[in-house]
Amino acid sequence: MIFVTLGTQDKSFVRLLNAIQKQIDNGNIKEKVIVQAGHTKFTSKDMEIYDLLSPDEFNKYIDECSLLITHGGVGSINDGLKRGKKIISAPRLEKYKEHTNDHQLQIIKTFSKQGYILPLYDFDKLDDILKEIKKFKPKKFKSNTVNFINKLKNYIDNY
Repeated sequence: MIFVTLGTQDKSFVRLLNAIQKQIDNGNIKEKVIVQAGHTKFTSKDMEIYDLLSPDEFNKYIDECSLLITHGGVGSINDGLKRGKKIISAPRLEKYKEHTNDHQLQIIKTFSKQGYILPLYDFDKLDDILKEIKKFKPKKFKSNTVNFINKLKNYIDNY
């Protein structure tokens, strides 16, 4: 099963669901697709779409999925990484009115550069990314929280 998460942003991200639907229609996605769409309204005979899931349901789908396709939100990416999932991440972009700025590009570039995820920048190339993800071995996730807390404490202590 493929789990798609679009976050809880109050703007639509139909562009990603259109790209996924195209791959279903082309036969490149044969698995069941479950979507937490948030505020994105989309109708599909092929995808099981929910506005919002309870935390338990959300976590269950992440645990069970073979692939996580998500927007470029840090929380969504981290949820998948902590469970060792293969992740394709697509940024919401300001020019499409999917977000107020393009910070998700930076987030995705960082996670991708570190070997954790595969980025999806060109939605017309989702078929290529779907082929690539089959061979992709994500780097084991290492949290930076302790390092961040130590730097913050050090900063506060020396302020």
